[in-house]
Amino acid sequence: MEFLGISYVEWIGYAAMATVLISFLMKSVHKLRIVNSLGCLLFVFYGVLLEPISNPIIITNTAIFCINIYYLLKK
Repeated sequence: MEFLGISYVEWIGYAAMATVLISFLMKSVHKLRIVNSLGCLLFVFYGVLLEPISNPIIITNTAIFCINIYYLLKK
């Protein structure tokens, strides 16, 4: 399935990239971690949908997601 000549998998990758990028514009570290976590989850989903599956994308973003959750729950 495509939209504007771009596959839905690539759209998820672009959404993940934009979300992570936007997270670094946050002034609050708490908000940054929340938005960045959403971007990480999108990247994990993107990595799973790629053919072949991209383990580096999945592993890296799962680790970052876990770190974000750790610090969010620590407070």
